[in-house]
Amino acid sequence: MGQIIIQVDAFTNKPFAGNPAAVCVLPFPQDEDWLQNVAMEMNLSETAFLVKQDDGFNLRWFTPMVEVPLCGHATLASAHVLWSEGHLSPDEVARFYTKSGVLIAKLQGDWIELDFPVNHSQEIEAPSELSQALGVACKSVFQNSLGYLVEVESEELVRDMQPNFQMLKTLPVADVIVTSLTNPASDYDFVSRFFAPGLGINEDPVTGAAHCCLAPFWRSRLNKDHFLAYQASSRGGVVKVSYGGDERVFLSGQAVTIMHGELITV
Repeated sequence: MGQIIIQVDAFTNKPFAGNPAAVCVLPFPQDEDWLQNVAMEMNLSETAFLVKQDDGFNLRWFTPMVEVPLCGHATLASAHVLWSEGHLSPDEVARFYTKSGVLIAKLQGDWIELDFPVNHSQEIEAPSELSQALGVACKSVFQNSLGYLVEVESEELVRDMQPNFQMLKTLPVADVIVTSLTNPASDYDFVSRFFAPGLGINEDPVTGAAHCCLAPFWRSRLNKDHFLAYQASSRGGVVKVSYGGDERVFLSGQAVTIMHGELITV
């Protein structure tokens, strides 16, 4: 029997929405070239690889091009697989050992809560080409370890923008979170999109790591700790965001298994 691989749509409660991720629960560690090749073959924004440890799982995330230090939707997908496939009982906490430290996931009804580190942003003077590459006027520009964080004037601008990805790749930082407040009648507090051509992903459908940056950004503007956020990609996804103590962000989302497969070449 080959290696089982499961595809999950994360940050959604319906198939073919949210952000797809592949999840492999490995019986033993594999070398980095193999992990990268599987991720390239799956050709999703992230493929997650887990190996059981005494009190949790080692977890690594790969795009088709590179390993990344943190990924929210593939962590959500991994936790979903651990519970839905019987690796953990529903009352057990999922503990992940990662390059971003220990991450915790808890099953809360139909939602999964992730305990992630806060990612603060610093306001900067934007490169002159940034607005041109995004195709919208920048209201304010910040930078964090994920990339630029750009606030624009309206929800419509976020939803309708069509960046020039080749131009984005020429900037000092190629990856950009774009966000705005929602319209007054909306059910959501803010919207966002995440463009990551520097990671080999022109647009990531729903990005947990981006919300680690957006939580402190909107907390300072709205003076509140709890948000309902929408990432307005073509697939779309909903993220519950809570700013916690000790520099933590709690991200909650839902997930749906889409397919089971078997890698016959291991």
